[in-house]
Amino acid sequence: MSAVCVLPMCLRASRGLLRLRSAAAGASAPAMVDVIRTLSTDKPPAAAGSATGGLAQAILQERLQQQQQPTQGQPPPEGGEGEREGEKAEDRKQKENTAYAKKMVLRLAGFMGVGGAVAIVYIFGTNSVDEQGNTIPDEFDKDPPVIQQLRRTYKYFKDYRQMIIEPTSPKLLPDPLKEPYYQPPYTLVLELTDVLLHPEWSLATGWRFKKRPGIDYLFQQVAPLYEIVVFTAETGMTAYPLIDSIDPQGFVMYRLFRDATRYVEGHHIKVCALKKWDGNSEDRTLYDLANFLKTIAMSGVDDVRSVLENYALEEDPIEAFKRRQAQLAQEEEQRLSELSQQKKQGLSIGSIASRFWRSKQQ
Repeated sequence: MSAVCVLPMCLRASRGLLRLRSAAAGASAPAMVDVIRTLSTDKPPAAAGSATGGLAQAILQERLQQQQQPTQGQPPPEGGEGEREGEKAEDRKQKENTAYAKKMVLRLAGFMGVGGAVAIVYIFGTNSVDEQGNTIPDEFDKDPPVIQQLRRTYKYFKDYRQMIIEPTSPKLLPDPLKEPYYQPPYTLVLELTDVLLHPEWSLATGWRFKKRPGIDYLFQQVAPLYEIVVFTAETGMTAYPLIDSIDPQGFVMYRLFRDATRYVEGHHIKVCALKKWDGNSEDRTLYDLANFLKTIAMSGVDDVRSVLENYALEEDPIEAFKRRQAQLAQEEEQRLSELSQQKKQGLSIGSIASRFWRSKQQ
């Protein structure tokens, strides 16, 4: 190929590339098409031949494809400015509607709260009446009407709260029985739930109560020595038939229910030293408890609190009692063994002395 043929081809290629760059910068597809059309219509000199024109056109087409490739993977441009303004207006309207709905709900709740409070003060702040409908005077009659209503309402809820917190009576058990009736020397207070009975629930049967092993043995062993009392946080309607079912012979002398408990920090509480029973059928705690109580009763102590204080810090008082009983039995066995050994030694010394005395007489 001669220099005369190559020079025009290079000029056309340079001019075509400049047009292509300006067309790409403007992002105008028709301009790019015009460049290709212009290059394709430019004819090289006759001496250059068709080969040089075809080479320049191939170079320019490849360059055009390289400029178009980065824009193919980009997402399509967003909608027009009017569409975006419409979306913003719709969002703003929705927010305004939500804020208005919240405001109306708060206002309605405030009106209902104020109305409810006024109704409560009116209902519970009015004077009580007797059977004939006459007003019963109280200590608030001299106050202004509104103050009367408020103070009576406050007193009502205060008394109601005190009724829940405190037992119904400061004296939960009657006085000991007098002769000729028999009064056991001690009192045993037992919890019902998770001590004597374990509640279980299933979809098929609902609530059921499982009887703990050893209840009958416990009652029979301690009944002559203890006044048995069942003290439970359950209501009387629930607990009364349950006690009847586990004590058909009537060993339980008294029954105390939820109204006799003290309400502290959201719980009905009373003294209970035993661990909760989880429903295990192999449990032997009540048998050990019977032995523990019989030991206390047979010791003849005047106040069992001094005995129980020794077990107050134990995690399981019954296990601690069994451990101490085993230790005492071991010490007693050792004492008897030593005493027997001393007796044997005494007999051997006596026999030697008697033999010596007989031989001296002979």
